[in-house]
Amino acid sequence: MWTLTANFQHCSSFPIPSISTTSRSSCSRARSKPTLICSSLQTQVETLNGTLDGRLSERTEIRFGLPSKGRMASDTLDLLKDCQLSVKQVNPRQYVAKIPQISGLEVWFQRPKDIVRKLLSGDLDLGIVGLDTVSEYGQGSEDLIIVHEALEYGDCRLSLAIPKYGIFENINSIRDLSRMPHWTEEKPLRVATGFTHLGPKFFRENGLEHVSFSTADGALEAAPAMGIADAILDLVSSGTTLKENNLKEIEGGVVLESQAVLLASRKSLIQRKGALDTTHEILERLEAHLKAVDQFAVTANMRGNSEQEVVERVLSQPSLAGLQGPTISPVFCKRDGKTVADYYAIVICVPKKLLYKSVKQLRAIGGSGVLISPLTYIFDEETPRWNQLLKELGL
Repeated sequence: MWTLTANFQHCSSFPIPSISTTSRSSCSRARSKPTLICSSLQTQVETLNGTLDGRLSERTEIRFGLPSKGRMASDTLDLLKDCQLSVKQVNPRQYVAKIPQISGLEVWFQRPKDIVRKLLSGDLDLGIVGLDTVSEYGQGSEDLIIVHEALEYGDCRLSLAIPKYGIFENINSIRDLSRMPHWTEEKPLRVATGFTHLGPKFFRENGLEHVSFSTADGALEAAPAMGIADAILDLVSSGTTLKENNLKEIEGGVVLESQAVLLASRKSLIQRKGALDTTHEILERLEAHLKAVDQFAVTANMRGNSEQEVVERVLSQPSLAGLQGPTISPVFCKRDGKTVADYYAIVICVPKKLLYKSVKQLRAIGGSGVLISPLTYIFDEETPRWNQLLKELGL
């Protein structure tokens, strides 16, 4: 028995396209209600969204949807700025902006769920949202492609939480919850959530048949204490808010781990002129910057008789291998009127967590004059994600 409660009159449910796929900050919380559209307006809405014949509009610019508010919005702009893709707004109240480094690209600020919907309708070509939003509002659509699945901010999880007290005091796993005799067709487990697609799917897969769902605005954490729900299914970052409201997560209760992703419309990438090239440039910039985060270039001088001798000493230390191996080059100086190379310069790339250990190893094998510089970009010959995208598109 599955029920979804909402108070609407004289309207029939019209499903908005949504995906189940293969949010540096906490996720913005989803507070969505069931989307209902009166049947008399259905055709008009479809026409406005350009979905009646499935064809792309004739516009020539590429549209890039970004979150309009909250921590996800600010962190997205910070990431793009770090990739030399600063967003320029003439007026902060306008919903459209530009990225001057990429001609023909328009930035549109939208609610995350609307970014997904407008990618499906063809009104946007690219977007950045949390994986939780893609999964909830995309519902498995093959027209949505996750181009980059790990932008390294917006980290959170969609998780089930129940009270620490009462009949739930000794319930510590989803298996325990499913075995409780309390849930019947007449008295189902009441769950407050904004995830009305992922929620029912999760409970069905975990053997809980008698569940009813309700949506609410504001903090869901208050729902169990107010007696209007037995449990909540919501986004969690640190878990502190749950603990402060006497709620607990349980084993097996995490629906999905989420962070920000770069999303694209398959139809746009294939059919819209310039969309694929624009996606390639954005992806390369993102990849190069994210690969360089917390990486340092370490340069040192080392005395030696030959490059071969020096490289063998360097590679004897596991932390000094670098990305593809150390770069060794002679350091020339004048001695007694002659140009000689008694020293060799070593350049390696080192992760931040191994930085001091690597410096100690360099000094132990004769390195001196150690210089350390943070890296901004690391460009590969070609990003693996680009090759994966082309394969996904059959190109």
